[in-house]
Amino acid sequence: MAWQDIVAQTVTGLGFDLVDLERSAGGLLRVTIDWPWQPPVPGEATVEDRFVTVEDCERVTRQLQYLLEVENVDYRRLEVGSPGIDRPLRHEADLQRFEGEVIDVTLKAPIGATGGAVAANRKKFRGTLERAADGVQWQIVWSDEPERKPGQRVSKKRAAAPLQALTFALADVQQARLAPIVNFKGRQAKGAPAADASE
Repeated sequence: MAWQDIVAQTVTGLGFDLVDLERSAGGLLRVTIDWPWQPPVPGEATVEDRFVTVEDCERVTRQLQYLLEVENVDYRRLEVGSPGIDRPLRHEADLQRFEGEVIDVTLKAPIGATGGAVAANRKKFRGTLERAADGVQWQIVWSDEPERKPGQRVSKKRAAAPLQALTFALADVQQARLAPIVNFKGRQAKGAPAADASE
């Protein structure tokens, strides 16, 4: 059995999802785990996301160390962790789970966007992940409006930059990740308006 299969079976056997698996030239084996996610069922209360703890990582580490030694897998160091704020999105379930979030997408090849002047060779985009109108594909929506600096006043007469959209299928994606956006004002409920700094 390949070492990748050993890791995948061990992680899922302990009740976690294998998010990422990386082996570096220096002998580092990096395993990223998360709790499984189930799509919400209409009419039922939504279940809060569980977060991977240090104890969860230690449990997976102990089990992997034992099995990798039994299988004689050569590595120098094993690192087990949670996905973090720039979690990779690789599967359809990942896109469903993080619909409405801001993500970074790198395409395998440029496919063009609607609603504005996008360079024909552009492959990297940051925007809000949404389900496309066809209900099958996905789209990323963004505005090229420059980010306001704290305290900066904006004229009410100034027209907002138009929204742009890029429709894509998972097969078009080279890499997709949650955008690492940090809010130092604390957690907010999804869809809650941000507090105004002037209040």
